[in-house]
Amino acid sequence: MARARQERAEVTREAILDGAAKAFDAAGFGITSLTDISQHAGVTKGALYFHFPSKEALAKELMTDQFDVASVLENAERPGVQTAIDITHRMAHDLRTSVRVRAGIRLVIELGSFTDPNPTLYNKWIETIRDCLAPAQGRGDVKPEVNITDAAVYVVGSFAGVQITSQVRSGREDLHERVADMWTYLLPGIVPARRVSRFDPAGSPELRASFGLPDVQRTDLVVS
Repeated sequence: MARARQERAEVTREAILDGAAKAFDAAGFGITSLTDISQHAGVTKGALYFHFPSKEALAKELMTDQFDVASVLENAERPGVQTAIDITHRMAHDLRTSVRVRAGIRLVIELGSFTDPNPTLYNKWIETIRDCLAPAQGRGDVKPEVNITDAAVYVVGSFAGVQITSQVRSGREDLHERVADMWTYLLPGIVPARRVSRFDPAGSPELRASFGLPDVQRTDLVVS
């Protein structure tokens, strides 16, 4: 009996998060009301308040849970430059396929830029990219003069801008292509010229296969 109640409560909680994600993704944080969320979730306000005391609590849950890029490194045997590239393509894939991720990213941008700036989530992402570039620099895949923290900040900032531009221009239909462009122009600045061709801006073959993305005809970068 108690287990059945617990399972029902979990189902309701997930429905609320899905409803909140749909509402936030469609209208953003400021305009969305708890009534909107309860309608999207198909639950009463009482049920909503039982699980989440406020709209802010729902937003925090979505931002925290759907911005967990660090988990990618847990299964990475040898993190490096290609890992960093693949992380951005994973984010691109999730933005295109998961309303929770879209809502989480929109909330991070809106709340982090205008309401109550909190760099925590951005910093976690930056640390993850840095943790890819640090061992790569030790192996000679990143130029010794590159400040890997600065480079990680630039990658995260670039991706944030690229995904917003893609959303406005194509509804993110071209996001993987734009992320590939981002890395095409970035790699010569951080990777020694003799090693640039080792890395694929469009994502590793394994990643592209797992996401069902078409093969890309490789055009090697020309660097001086």
